[in-house]
Amino acid sequence: MKKKLVSTMLCAAMITTMLAGCGGSDNGGAQAPAADDSAAEAPAADDSAAEAPAADSGDSGEAAAPAAGGGSVYWLNFKPESDEVLQEVASDYTAKTGVEVKVVTAASGTYSTTLLSEMDKSAPPTLFVIGNQAGVKDWKDYALDLNGTAIANELNTDAYNLYDETGKLVSIGYCYECYGIIVNPDLIEKAGHTMDEIKNFDGLKAVAEDIHARAGELGFDAFSSSDMDDSSSWRFTGHMANLEYYYEQEGTAWTECPPTISGKYMDNFKNLYDLCINNSLTDPKELATGGHDAENEFKTGQAAFFVNGSWEYEAVKADVPNATMIPYYCGVAGEEKAGLNCGTENCWAINSKASAEDQQATMDFMVWCVTDPDASRKLVDTFGVMPYKSAAESTNGFLAAADKYTSDGCYVMNWATNFQPNVDSYRATLVSALNQYNADQSDANWETVRTAFVDGWAAEYNAVNN
Repeated sequence: MKKKLVSTMLCAAMITTMLAGCGGSDNGGAQAPAADDSAAEAPAADDSAAEAPAADSGDSGEAAAPAAGGGSVYWLNFKPESDEVLQEVASDYTAKTGVEVKVVTAASGTYSTTLLSEMDKSAPPTLFVIGNQAGVKDWKDYALDLNGTAIANELNTDAYNLYDETGKLVSIGYCYECYGIIVNPDLIEKAGHTMDEIKNFDGLKAVAEDIHARAGELGFDAFSSSDMDDSSSWRFTGHMANLEYYYEQEGTAWTECPPTISGKYMDNFKNLYDLCINNSLTDPKELATGGHDAENEFKTGQAAFFVNGSWEYEAVKADVPNATMIPYYCGVAGEEKAGLNCGTENCWAINSKASAEDQQATMDFMVWCVTDPDASRKLVDTFGVMPYKSAAESTNGFLAAADKYTSDGCYVMNWATNFQPNVDSYRATLVSALNQYNADQSDANWETVRTAFVDGWAAEYNAVNN
């Protein structure tokens, strides 16, 4: 594994058990069916058949032998952009071991409802994602305790794991990611600016507004499109929203979802959000329906800035080899020392209701994923750094940028957004409010956005906790 994780580990240490993020995910947010649901036909969690697989399962770097009893693997994936690679990895494993591995990928923005539906079937997923504390609360009874298991023994850090209140290891991080603003330095230079000018919000604003004002002359604009459809809205209602939550922590990381938030940093969110939508290729009034390809706009040199995360590196590096990532500069005092938003929502859970044979087959597959050189290389190139001792080293340039900020003494913006309560409903309200504001950027409509953030948080918290 990446020995150069010194700076990454500094980031990881600040994350502790925080894990939402990428790919339009809503993982683990739907309330699980009752633990005694008759559709869960496999053994109960306390049944002897559901005991944790032995910690010596599988040998590093070698394909595991088929599980006794002919077990199989069903991985419910929440990242649509990774589907092709996961299908390939699954096929490779089946070819080497004879063990069936099925990968089903939920459509963008539908993971929670898909998980709920699939878990209610007679052959539910054996491997699924619980990516935040809300998910832990909803799905812990369906998750095998991973303490002391073979996959846990492969870890090189505990920073990405999620536990319940009893110390049960509910889900285990399988990659590390970051998000912020992706930048094409060549276009910045072509516009007569340098990256050194962008060290805070004032610098970002000056560069972006100048590029937008001269877009016709330059042949490119500042920001790519900020669509509010399901394939894109998570970038703003999940990721960019994190700047408000992160700064509201006031230096003390949340360990559980607070019942209320103050909205103290909503003006800072507005600073950056306004900059994105008003200095873009697309008129804000056109963002509600989507249909714009922000990634392609960036890849083809139509925009200098692209709000997204490290999972985009492989997609853009061929077209924009100098692409880098900068923080969410938003006008907060001292933000010259800000780093990137670092964490993960990519956390594996094994279905405790699955048969012992399927649990073992799933455990063997997980260990192979993080120890086999070819498999881990494919997964690292797709997901980012994998926090496992034998996994391939990451070559992701955006994660390297995160490392550089951290090693330079910048603070890490942890993923406080993972604590959003009742995440699907909460974000849907944010999308509605932002669409209203995009259509008419009045003070009254911004107050609607603020209300969705603040009052909506309290309402959704009460909905799931009272």
